[in-house]
Amino acid sequence: MRIAEIIGNITLSHVHPSMVGARWLIGVPYSLAALRDNGVPDGEDVVIYDNLGAGVGARIGFSEGSEAAAPFYPEKKPVDAYCACILDTVAVNDGE
Repeated sequence: MRIAEIIGNITLSHVHPSMVGARWLIGVPYSLAALRDNGVPDGEDVVIYDNLGAGVGARIGFSEGSEAAAPFYPEKKPVDAYCACILDTVAVNDGE
């Protein structure tokens, strides 16, 4: 699971039939260094499926790949990233 900040949403005019009604967000992932320094997200933008209602500016945890499609099992859905949680706070512990 990775952490990202939501910077916007996507509206589609055509969608795969199995994804009608889905909500899509644009998230920018954080590197560990950015999280540790409480900095800005510094990854490459990702399109994320959301059914939790995350808004612009929210920090979320998201899964990718086969884990992103797991919540829909046994149905098959064309999903590469899935919003798994909305985060209130993030604390980085370096084992100190």
